[in-house]
Parts: sequence; structure tokens; C-alpha cells
Amino acid sequence: MKLYITGGGTGGHVTPGLAIARYFEQKHPDAVIRFAGSARGIENKLIPREGYPLDTIEIIGLSRSMSPKGIAHNLKAAKLAVSAVAKAKRLLRKAAPDCVIGCGGYASFAVVKAAQQLGIPTVLLEVNALPGKVTKMLAQKADRVLVCFEEAKKALGGGDKVIVTGAPVRGEIAAANRERARKKYGLAENDRLVVSFWGSMGAKYMNEHMAGLLALECKNNVGYHHVHASGAAAREWLPKLAAEQGADLENHPGLQLVEYIYDMDDRMAAADLILCRAGAATLGELCLMGRPSILVPSPFVAENHQEKNARALENAGGCRVLLEKDALPQTMFDLIRALLSDDARLRAMGRAATRLASPDASETIYRQIMQAIASGKK
Repeated sequence: MKLYITGGGTGGHVTPGLAIARYFEQKHPDAVIRFAGSARGIENKLIPREGYPLDTIEIIGLSRSMSPKGIAHNLKAAKLAVSAVAKAKRLLRKAAPDCVIGCGGYASFAVVKAAQQLGIPTVLLEVNALPGKVTKMLAQKADRVLVCFEEAKKALGGGDKVIVTGAPVRGEIAAANRERARKKYGLAENDRLVVSFWGSMGAKYMNEHMAGLLALECKNNVGYHHVHASGAAAREWLPKLAAEQGADLENHPGLQLVEYIYDMDDRMAAADLILCRAGAATLGELCLMGRPSILVPSPFVAENHQEKNARALENAGGCRVLLEKDALPQTMFDLIRALLSDDARLRAMGRAATRLASPDASETIYRQIMQAIASGKK
């Protein structure tokens, strides 16, 4: 069994691929799995760390601007796409995979396109409620298109090959144990832990507000613990900005600022409240683990799909939604304290999130990929 998984740029396109890889290895211990992605994306850190080989292909996304600069960017993107498909074909001929799985992001376009031209079975995974450009461009010739929302199936025109599976969740997330995780971090029964992150690359606007939030937490000597992942883009300036605003992290060991949370399974399991974006992969993990959350949807995504994801969870009672324009340091600080002071509400939010989980998603995705492989051999 040989799989070639592609996707990247952000963690939301990488972690589902890693979840699929780990699940296949459970089913087929002798499976040979390779990844492909951009030379600049977070996949360059995450995939080698998980022990998988990564092939990099230079490709850039399209600009929506019709300005001279935007047009020039798109001409460059088109030229790179042609050379990227040619390189992808060489990589695929060498790897000889049974199936190519595209997990989204512009980094996946060339590999899936090349596989389709070579006659290799292709399966697309679209984790968001509204499909991205790459999924739309590749869906017609894909053997299967696996989606996490009914809205995505409708947007892709329905049909038998578009299947609602739910989001795959890494095995370590599903297996995470709250008691064990809290013991790992030295948290007592009454300790409260907040975990926050804005995606693998960070978000400048929100990280600027996190500087103010950390300063408020220090000034008020909060009794809870807080771990915030800045992302790569803010790793240098965020600590400085927080200090300028009064965050004395050195004398508040319960407040931690890190670049990336590599043990996210244990951090989320141990957390009492999670503050993050509303990508579908993240929501799948929150729901499976039953973690209450404050979601701040990114406004810079196609057709505002993150807010739609978040509102579905909020309507079920599993989270609170703050729009980015409202997510000011004082507002976040007050909401965090209000939620942490109400254990009954936190438990109710966690139960509500669990009701929206898709615990069988990984098995369903596995079966669909196997069917695509079988069909390709006929």
C-alpha cells in the first residue's frame, strides 16, 4: 500500500493528512506514505517531525485582485503551476502510489492535477463548509470528494462521488486522556487552563490583541494558567509587544508564550477553555474531545466560511463566538474569566460540542480511499 498525501500552507490542510496517514498505518503497518507540499508552508515543520518524507514543489496561490500587481502575480502563478505539475509527475512516477490524497491549499493543486493526468486514483478532502478554489478546480476529475459539511456537498453539486464523512482526527487526539494530560503539566484538580492559538502561522491582528490580553492577565494576577501559541510570524515581536504593554511573563510562570504547541493532543485534553480560529479541522478536534471554546473566525477566508462553521457549534451550545472586530483584549479577558468561573456552563458546553463529533470519520475516509484504489485497479 502506497499513499501520496498533499496539502499545506496552513495546519488546517496538514493535520487532516497526518490523521489519514496514521489511520492507514494502523490498518496497514507496511504502508509507504509520502507527503508533498510547499517549500514555505508549515508542513516543512510538521511532517518531518512526524517522521514522514516530504517532497516540496514551488507553487503560489492566485490573487483575487485585478490590479496590475494582482495580474502580474497570477501570471507568475500560472507559469509556476505548469512547471509544478511537470515536477509532480516526475515525483509520482518515482513513488508509484496507489492513490493521491489532496487535503487542500494551493500546494496540493499540482500533485493532484498530475495524478489525474497520469491516471492515478485521486481523493480530495475538503474540511470547510465552503469548498476552496483548489477543490473546485479538481473535483470533477477526482475519484472521490470527501467533505465535512452538507453545505460543501451542495456547493460541489452533489452526486454519488461527493460524500459527507466528517473531519478526520488524529489518533492521538482521539486517545488523549484528560487526567493523564493534566498530571503531565502539574495541574491540580482546581487549576484552570486556557489554551489559545491562531493557526500555524499566527494572525497578526489577533496576536496584537493577545499582547494586551497577556498584559491584563499579568496585571490582574490571574489564578488560571494560560498557554498561547504565537505562530511563526509573531514569535519575535509578540513577546516584545506584550512586555511593552505590561506583561511580565517571567514573574508569572502560569502564563506561557510559545511559537507552536507540538503536543496539542495533551494541551487540548488538559484545557478547561480553548481560544482559537474556527477551521473545520480544529472544530472536529474540539468536538471529539468535548472542549468548550471561544471561537474567533478568520474574516479573511472564502465566503466567510469560518464564521458559518463557528455559528453551527455556537447554536448547539458548544462555544461562544467573537467576531474579530469585537475580540479586543478587555473583551476576551472578561469572557475568559466569566466562563472559567462557571463550571456548570463549561461542562454543558463540552457536552454540546461532543454531540457534534464525528467519531467514525477516519474509518469512513479510509473505506472511501480503499474503494477508490480498488476502482482504479479494475
